[in-house]
Amino acid sequence: MQLTASNRAGILISTSLSGVIIMKPVFESENIRFVEVSEQLVNDYLEMVNDYENVNRFLGGKHKEYTAEQERDWVHKKLEEKATVFSMLEKKSGRFIGNIELMDPTDSCGELGIAVTAKMQDLGFGTEAVSALTEYAIRQLGMKRVSLRTDPKNSRAIHVYQKCGFKEYDRTDGHVYMEWSR
Repeated sequence: MQLTASNRAGILISTSLSGVIIMKPVFESENIRFVEVSEQLVNDYLEMVNDYENVNRFLGGKHKEYTAEQERDWVHKKLEEKATVFSMLEKKSGRFIGNIELMDPTDSCGELGIAVTAKMQDLGFGTEAVSALTEYAIRQLGMKRVSLRTDPKNSRAIHVYQKCGFKEYDRTDGHVYMEWSR
Protein backbone atom coordinates (compact mmCIF):
# COMPACT_ATOMS: atom_id res chain seq x y z
CA MET A 1 0.00 0.00 0.00
CA GLN A 2 1.28 3.46 -0.84
CA LEU A 3 0.30 6.74 0.81
CA THR A 4 1.05 10.07 -0.80
CA ALA A 5 0.61 13.54 0.67
CA SER A 6 2.06 17.04 0.37
CA ASN A 7 3.27 19.06 3.32
CA ARG A 8 2.84 22.83 3.68
CA ALA A 9 6.00 23.53 1.69
CA GLY A 10 4.59 21.54 -1.24
CA ILE A 11 7.04 18.66 -0.79
CA LEU A 12 5.58 15.33 -1.87
CA ILE A 13 5.96 12.69 0.82
CA SER A 14 5.24 9.14 -0.29
CA THR A 15 5.54 5.94 1.71
CA SER A 16 5.88 2.54 0.15
CA LEU A 17 7.43 -0.82 0.98
CA SER A 18 10.83 0.67 0.11
CA GLY A 19 10.45 3.42 2.73
CA VAL A 20 9.73 7.13 2.73
CA ILE A 21 10.32 9.02 -0.51
CA ILE A 22 10.42 12.82 -0.48
CA MET A 23 10.21 14.72 -3.77
CA LYS A 24 9.56 18.27 -4.92
CA PRO A 25 6.56 18.59 -7.26
CA VAL A 26 6.85 21.23 -9.98
CA PHE A 27 3.55 20.95 -11.91
CA GLU A 28 0.75 18.51 -12.61
CA SER A 29 -1.51 17.35 -15.41
CA GLU A 30 -4.71 15.35 -15.06
CA ASN A 31 -3.03 12.03 -14.18
CA ILE A 32 0.66 12.90 -13.80
CA ARG A 33 2.67 14.66 -11.12
CA PHE A 34 5.91 16.13 -12.53
CA VAL A 35 8.62 16.19 -9.83
CA GLU A 36 12.29 17.11 -9.68
CA VAL A 37 14.57 14.21 -10.52
CA SER A 38 15.61 12.48 -7.33
CA GLU A 39 18.30 10.14 -6.13
CA GLN A 40 15.48 8.23 -4.43
CA LEU A 41 14.22 7.15 -7.87
CA VAL A 42 17.57 5.76 -9.08
CA ASN A 43 16.32 2.14 -9.03
CA ASP A 44 13.35 3.16 -11.20
CA TYR A 45 15.65 5.06 -13.57
CA LEU A 46 17.93 2.02 -13.87
CA GLU A 47 15.07 -0.33 -14.66
CA MET A 48 13.95 2.07 -17.39
CA VAL A 49 17.25 2.96 -19.06
CA ASN A 50 18.58 -0.59 -18.90
CA ASP A 51 15.50 -1.94 -20.72
CA TYR A 52 17.07 -2.04 -24.17
CA GLU A 53 14.12 -3.61 -25.99
CA ASN A 54 11.42 -1.16 -24.86
CA VAL A 55 13.24 2.06 -23.90
CA ASN A 56 17.01 2.35 -24.30
CA ARG A 57 17.22 1.54 -28.01
CA PHE A 58 15.15 4.67 -28.68
CA LEU A 59 17.41 6.86 -26.52
CA GLY A 60 20.32 6.96 -28.90
CA GLY A 61 20.82 3.29 -29.61
CA LYS A 62 23.69 2.65 -27.19
CA HIS A 63 23.29 -0.90 -25.94
CA LYS A 64 24.97 -0.15 -22.63
CA GLU A 65 24.20 -1.17 -19.06
CA TYR A 66 24.03 1.83 -16.72
CA THR A 67 25.03 1.62 -13.04
CA ALA A 68 23.45 3.15 -9.92
CA GLU A 69 26.51 5.39 -9.55
CA GLN A 70 26.08 6.71 -13.11
CA GLU A 71 22.40 7.43 -12.49
CA ARG A 72 23.15 9.21 -9.18
CA ASP A 73 25.78 11.30 -11.01
CA TRP A 74 23.17 12.10 -13.70
CA VAL A 75 20.67 13.23 -11.04
CA HIS A 76 23.25 15.46 -9.32
CA LYS A 77 24.34 16.96 -12.66
CA LYS A 78 20.75 17.73 -13.70
CA LEU A 79 19.94 19.31 -10.32
CA GLU A 80 23.18 21.33 -10.32
CA GLU A 81 22.45 22.59 -13.86
CA LYS A 82 18.84 23.39 -12.85
CA ALA A 83 17.89 21.42 -15.94
CA THR A 84 14.26 21.40 -17.08
CA VAL A 85 13.92 17.66 -16.46
CA PHE A 86 11.17 15.97 -14.50
CA SER A 87 10.33 12.53 -13.25
CA MET A 88 6.72 11.61 -13.83
CA LEU A 89 4.61 9.86 -11.21
CA GLU A 90 1.09 8.57 -11.65
CA LYS A 91 -1.11 10.67 -9.35
CA LYS A 92 -3.43 7.82 -8.41
CA SER A 93 -0.82 5.21 -7.45
CA GLY A 94 2.46 7.14 -7.12
CA ARG A 95 4.06 4.73 -9.61
CA PHE A 96 7.05 5.93 -11.62
CA ILE A 97 6.11 6.59 -15.26
CA GLY A 98 9.36 7.91 -16.71
CA ASN A 99 11.32 11.11 -17.29
CA ILE A 100 10.72 14.07 -19.57
CA GLU A 101 13.06 16.96 -20.36
CA LEU A 102 13.41 20.20 -22.29
CA MET A 103 17.03 20.02 -23.41
CA ASP A 104 19.16 22.99 -24.45
CA PRO A 105 16.45 25.53 -23.58
CA THR A 106 16.71 29.12 -24.77
CA ASP A 107 14.26 31.98 -24.29
CA SER A 108 12.34 30.89 -27.36
CA CYS A 109 12.78 27.11 -27.77
CA GLY A 110 13.81 23.78 -26.29
CA GLU A 111 14.19 20.17 -27.42
CA LEU A 112 11.83 17.67 -25.85
CA GLY A 113 13.02 14.25 -24.76
CA ILE A 114 10.91 11.59 -23.05
CA ALA A 115 11.35 8.04 -21.76
CA VAL A 116 8.45 5.98 -20.41
CA THR A 117 8.93 2.67 -18.60
CA ALA A 118 7.71 -0.43 -20.43
CA LYS A 119 5.04 -1.05 -17.75
CA MET A 120 3.55 2.41 -18.26
CA GLN A 121 3.59 2.47 -22.08
CA ASP A 122 0.35 2.30 -24.08
CA LEU A 123 -1.68 3.78 -21.19
CA GLY A 124 -1.88 7.36 -22.50
CA PHE A 125 0.82 8.75 -20.21
CA GLY A 126 3.19 9.63 -23.08
CA THR A 127 0.55 11.71 -24.86
CA GLU A 128 -0.48 13.44 -21.63
CA ALA A 129 3.13 14.13 -20.66
CA VAL A 130 4.15 15.54 -24.05
CA SER A 131 1.08 17.81 -24.10
CA ALA A 132 1.66 18.94 -20.50
CA LEU A 133 5.36 19.69 -20.97
CA THR A 134 4.70 21.54 -24.23
CA GLU A 135 2.07 23.66 -22.46
CA TYR A 136 4.47 24.24 -19.54
CA ALA A 137 7.20 25.34 -21.99
CA ILE A 138 4.86 27.79 -23.71
CA ARG A 139 2.95 29.19 -20.71
CA GLN A 140 5.51 29.03 -17.89
CA LEU A 141 8.81 29.36 -19.74
CA GLY A 142 7.62 31.60 -22.58
CA MET A 143 8.96 29.39 -25.36
CA LYS A 144 7.59 29.79 -28.86
CA ARG A 145 8.89 26.49 -30.24
CA VAL A 146 9.46 22.98 -28.93
CA SER A 147 11.36 20.57 -31.15
CA LEU A 148 12.28 16.91 -30.88
CA ARG A 149 13.97 14.13 -32.76
CA THR A 150 13.12 10.47 -32.68
CA ASP A 151 14.08 7.21 -34.29
CA PRO A 152 12.17 6.69 -37.55
CA LYS A 153 11.42 3.11 -36.38
CA ASN A 154 9.65 4.43 -33.27
CA SER A 155 6.22 4.69 -34.90
CA ARG A 156 4.38 4.77 -31.54
CA ALA A 157 6.31 7.89 -30.48
CA ILE A 158 5.80 9.58 -33.85
CA HIS A 159 2.05 8.94 -33.52
CA VAL A 160 2.04 10.48 -30.00
CA TYR A 161 3.92 13.56 -31.18
CA GLN A 162 1.55 14.06 -34.11
CA LYS A 163 -1.46 13.72 -31.75
CA CYS A 164 0.10 16.48 -29.63
CA GLY A 165 0.39 18.83 -32.62
CA PHE A 166 4.03 18.28 -33.61
CA LYS A 167 4.80 18.48 -37.33
CA GLU A 168 7.65 16.73 -39.11
CA TYR A 169 10.10 19.16 -40.71
CA ASP A 170 13.03 16.91 -41.63
CA ARG A 171 13.96 13.23 -41.86
CA THR A 172 17.25 11.37 -42.16
CA ASP A 173 18.08 7.67 -41.96
CA GLY A 174 18.65 8.05 -38.22
CA HIS A 175 16.10 10.65 -37.09
CA VAL A 176 12.70 12.19 -37.64
CA TYR A 177 12.73 15.89 -36.68
CA MET A 178 9.48 17.43 -35.46
CA GLU A 179 8.38 20.73 -33.94
CA TRP A 180 5.50 22.48 -32.29
CA SER A 181 5.43 26.25 -32.69
CA ARG A 182 3.11 29.18 -32.16
